[in-house]
Amino acid sequence: MSATLCLGAQWGDEGKGKLVDILAASTSLCCRAQGGNNAGHTIVANGITYDFHILPSGLINPSCINLVGSGCVVHIPSFFKELEALEKHGLDTKDRIFVSDRAHVVLDLQQVVDGLEEVELGTGLIGTTKKGIGPTYSSKMTRSGIRICDIFDEAIFEQKFRRIVHGYQKRFGDLLKYDPEAELEKFKELRAKLAPYVIDQIPLLESAKAKKAPILVEGANALMLDIDHGTYPFVTSSNTGLGGVITGLNLGWRSIKEVIGVVKAYTTRVGSGPFPTEQLNEIGSTLQSVGHEVGVTTGRKRRCGWLDLVVLRHSHACNDYTLLNLTKLDVLDGFAEIQVGVAYTYNGQELDGFPANPEVLNNVEVRYETLPGWKGKSTTQARSWYDLPLNARKYVEFIEERVGVKIKWIGVGPGREHMITRS
Repeated sequence: MSATLCLGAQWGDEGKGKLVDILAASTSLCCRAQGGNNAGHTIVANGITYDFHILPSGLINPSCINLVGSGCVVHIPSFFKELEALEKHGLDTKDRIFVSDRAHVVLDLQQVVDGLEEVELGTGLIGTTKKGIGPTYSSKMTRSGIRICDIFDEAIFEQKFRRIVHGYQKRFGDLLKYDPEAELEKFKELRAKLAPYVIDQIPLLESAKAKKAPILVEGANALMLDIDHGTYPFVTSSNTGLGGVITGLNLGWRSIKEVIGVVKAYTTRVGSGPFPTEQLNEIGSTLQSVGHEVGVTTGRKRRCGWLDLVVLRHSHACNDYTLLNLTKLDVLDGFAEIQVGVAYTYNGQELDGFPANPEVLNNVEVRYETLPGWKGKSTTQARSWYDLPLNARKYVEFIEERVGVKIKWIGVGPGREHMITRS
């Protein structure tokens, strides 16, 4: 077995889904290792736009089996809602999507609590998607969570469920507007409906190893939202990098062949938290409008800024990328000049890396280098490396040189055909 990992290298929304869709054409098994339906991947294939949240993007390939792994958290009603939406677009998902019995269950209750916890934080709110992800991972880590396997033992499920409800009722009192009996009743219907999708992922992946089958892992969120290595506390609640893949799926490090970092040609993030190269001006507005920077899951406008190589070097140090995919290069077509953040200084001293302290990060000064753009020359029609304008190629090479990783794929538009592959 050889596994290819496709991971977000910034704050998410880099366009991982399109590369996953392309790579899945030669893949037997596509897996999600962590996160929940707080992720959002948009793919345009054969003129149809598909939105993915908890489901792996490999479902578009009719011969690819897909797995929601043990490290994920799953809101069951949303799982089925997403499946139904894909099937309305003509996708046949029968016998091609499975959920690990060790994954944790996101309750409606935890989605309600997610919003209440944001209110508690006041001005320090995280900017959560309110999908219940944080409360579910919290329950997991205190060993009081509900796993997918628990759903099928009604007595055990109800016991664990009522214990979680009681804890939140004690904490929030009358602020918690929620009917536990309605959710319990909902699971009576979901129990039978879910059963055909649930498997033990360990034999599945062991079988793939024995057959030397190619496996593709689709990262959710991105390294800068990693609970350990991102801009804590303005992060998600799981390990979004290489470490989360190894713990969320039983691949084994010897199975990993490639670790691909997906990088947007500029930088965006959704929600609160430090963002050193953010442009709160016409540049940021242009990137937002031209790039259609609106969250797939939340519908929120994304904050936009120049590419930040300090972020990318930190991301590479954590994930050890073997290759990069640069996306949305076409969004920069209208700029005569392009700036790139290359270093941070704090109190007059240049920093060696990406600081952990959010207060330091909020007060760094970014040193930029200015590169000539290719205004007036479109990249969208380019289908090969030398179809790109000279200054666009120089921009790509500048990133490669400063990060130290080859850029193999370059995205110049939304469709499958808008992906340049370099030899």
